[in-house]
Amino acid sequence: MSIQEFVLFLISVVAGVVGQFFLKSGALKLGQLTASNAISHVIGIATTPELVIGLCFYAGAAVLYILLLTRVPLSILAPSVALQYVFSVMLGRFVFNEPIPIVRLVGVALIICGVVLLMAKK
Repeated sequence: MSIQEFVLFLISVVAGVVGQFFLKSGALKLGQLTASNAISHVIGIATTPELVIGLCFYAGAAVLYILLLTRVPLSILAPSVALQYVFSVMLGRFVFNEPIPIVRLVGVALIICGVVLLMAKK
């Protein structure tokens, strides 16, 4: 992966994580889904600014990913996007104060090791 491709990859990952942040923020505004509020929740998705922003960031990340697929092997790119999981766990902990059990930390460490191995030169 060239420097240009790596920068595009990082931008794609960051856009995905920012999208996660806005989707979580918007979902918290909607409240919990029940059978009686399902229709209002669907309408709320289209009218909650955070959710619309989050979906736009996801769309941007998808466009960058598609552009990267023209230059980077799928066997490297697709698993590398798992870094979004790592940053999402950190976002959950430090922004939304979600607990991170030790098992999840081990999983995050394994993801990081896997991505490093995938991106390593032969």
